[in-house]
Amino acid sequence: MAVNVETLEKLERKMTLTLPVDTIRGEVDARLKKLARTVKMDGFRPGKVPMSVVAQRYGYSVQYEVMNDKVGEAFFNAANEANLRVAGQPTITEKEGAPEGEMAFDAVFEVFPEVKLGDLSTAEVERVSADVGEEAIDRTIDILRKQRRTFAQRAKDAAAEEGDRVTVDFAGKIDGEPFDGGKAEGFSFMIGEGQMLPEFENAVRGMKVGESKTFPLAFPEDYQGKEVAGKTADFMVTVHKIEAGNLPEVNEALAKTLGVKEGTVEALRADIRKNLEREVKFRVAGRNKQAVMDALVAKAELDLPKASVQSELGRLAESARADLKARGLKDVEKMPLPDDIFLPQAERRVRLGLVVAELVKAANLQATPEQIKAHIEEMAASYEKPEEVVRYYYADNRRLADVEAVVIENNVTEHVLAQAKVSDKKLNFDELMGGQQG
Repeated sequence: MAVNVETLEKLERKMTLTLPVDTIRGEVDARLKKLARTVKMDGFRPGKVPMSVVAQRYGYSVQYEVMNDKVGEAFFNAANEANLRVAGQPTITEKEGAPEGEMAFDAVFEVFPEVKLGDLSTAEVERVSADVGEEAIDRTIDILRKQRRTFAQRAKDAAAEEGDRVTVDFAGKIDGEPFDGGKAEGFSFMIGEGQMLPEFENAVRGMKVGESKTFPLAFPEDYQGKEVAGKTADFMVTVHKIEAGNLPEVNEALAKTLGVKEGTVEALRADIRKNLEREVKFRVAGRNKQAVMDALVAKAELDLPKASVQSELGRLAESARADLKARGLKDVEKMPLPDDIFLPQAERRVRLGLVVAELVKAANLQATPEQIKAHIEEMAASYEKPEEVVRYYYADNRRLADVEAVVIENNVTEHVLAQAKVSDKKLNFDELMGGQQG
């Protein structure tokens, strides 16, 4: 077999392969003979079908199969011989003008790029940190209390106020016409917790059971319902029930309800601190890892294999369809999802994957068994039965591979932070958590 490799552009290559016709013909004959021993046809006993009949019925498909196998094998061997790192699948076409007794093929494909990592000592990375203060613990306890509050119906002449749960009917119109989502009956919400737009809450605040009121409500320009965003509706609301919320006291009973074995407030606060610190550690690591990856990508120079980007586009589209299907949308398989939607994300993922792989190889940052074990044990520590979680991960190679990938990313993060120009920034708890508490 003669091999010729030429560069077309950047990462694209073309390889010419030649195969003896006798090799193809011999393999086709061998497979047809094997097939003849088991094939069933009307009028013939099994294994007694004439070769001419088998060849007539199955010859084309067997030859196509052999061609694919032999050319693919030839391509694989030639690529290894030429030390080529092939990205994606080659496009193979038969070539005319081959020498007598041979078949020639052109294989067009891409190779993985040379990755220039750049000087990491000049990379600038902002490293964040955060602490868990008493205020964060207090707010967490408040959230836990709200989740366990009870409600008692107010007196009929009592006015709705902050913290009450009200049950109402409402109907809204825009320019005198009803709109989707603008009407409900027996709808309950908490006053003062942002479940409704401020103008709606303000209208209900101070109303009594049995009262009705009309009021205008201006939807914000960025309102999630695009058909009403920026428009003003006229609402009519009627109050049917007002209930006062009663929060449980912060005492031993609450601690026991929350599963704290010691059953003391001090133990409850310690348990909350431990959980919050675990979450803070996770979020800080995520923020710092993202900053490191951004710096790596900014410093690196490489061309992107189109085949790898296309493959990533397919994965992203498949994931998006699965998400839409899980949300209850129908016929998502038929829904058009243009590549442009995912292209920036796909290119970034491919670029980052190649850069990280190059750095891991260059700096020997592979995950060790000890690191993987330690990471699994750390994750398992937050569960009631850590040993079961450890067994869960070690029972599946795919789960272990996921952990290994995380450990490698952690190694990369530590390596870059040790070399880059690092500026430290202290975040308060709310900044880190993105306002999730409150």
